[in-house]
Amino acid sequence: MKRSLTILCLGIVGAILAYSTFYLSATSAARAAQKSAMPELVWLREEFKLSDADFQHISELHAAYLPKCREICGQVAAKDRELRAMLAQTNNVTPEMEKKLAEIASLRAQCQKNMLEHFYAVSRAMPADEGRRYLDWIQAQTLCVCDSPSNGVCCEMK
Repeated sequence: MKRSLTILCLGIVGAILAYSTFYLSATSAARAAQKSAMPELVWLREEFKLSDADFQHISELHAAYLPKCREICGQVAAKDRELRAMLAQTNNVTPEMEKKLAEIASLRAQCQKNMLEHFYAVSRAMPADEGRRYLDWIQAQTLCVCDSPSNGVCCEMK
């Protein structure tokens, strides 16, 4: 009985050690990424084969872009709330609603312009071939392109 209990305990300890070793080795890259200054950009470094200097420059560009992005997103959200309040008060499009829609459209256009400028700056900070590949990828991920208004598909990802 004592021998069986010892074997069982050693088996459990061995299983825990094996699981812990596997877990730690399988998650080491993700844990290292979380410790970096810009964990959200670690994938970019690996996907586009960036040098330390290129990655540092892109991290700085990203850090500079975020406050501008957050500011405009906050403005869009505030205008959206104002429009929702207007919508709740009537069942007709009013001149005030039209003005609010134009303000929102203008802010969204500014956001897209800032975003494109950021994408181009990031692509220029990469080696030329990788920068081109990045632009192709990011445009496919972020830009809506009207296919043909006649077929009813507007905003199909290309």
